[in-house]
Amino acid sequence: MQVGVISKEEAITKAKSVELDLVEVAPDASPPVCRIMNYGKFKYKQKKKMHQKQHVVQLKELRLRPKTGEHDIQTKIRQARKFLENKDRVLINMMFKGRERAHAELGDEILKQNCCCVRGHRQGGEG
Repeated sequence: MQVGVISKEEAITKAKSVELDLVEVAPDASPPVCRIMNYGKFKYKQKKKMHQKQHVVQLKELRLRPKTGEHDIQTKIRQARKFLENKDRVLINMMFKGRERAHAELGDEILKQNCCCVRGHRQGGEG
């Protein structure tokens, strides 16, 4: 509700009559703009909004091996999608043991498959 241009004393009495605060919103304006509000509640809501917007981006690591089963890989892909939806970064790590290192192409194939599945999900969710 806009009251219009009134004197400072009148504005203070109106604020006190409804048990609220008179807050100067735009001091540079001519005449200065004030609002009658609960200032404590206003500051609390501002502080709460600031905390909601903060999200620390974390690096989530998923470890795979060339002999990881298909169902386990699908579970890892679901985890990666969940992390990406929460705006976290995902690092997929392929671990080799012993003679598995001689067949690095199997690991590359699994990584490419996982990346395609995760990318396809993100592109499908955006559009």
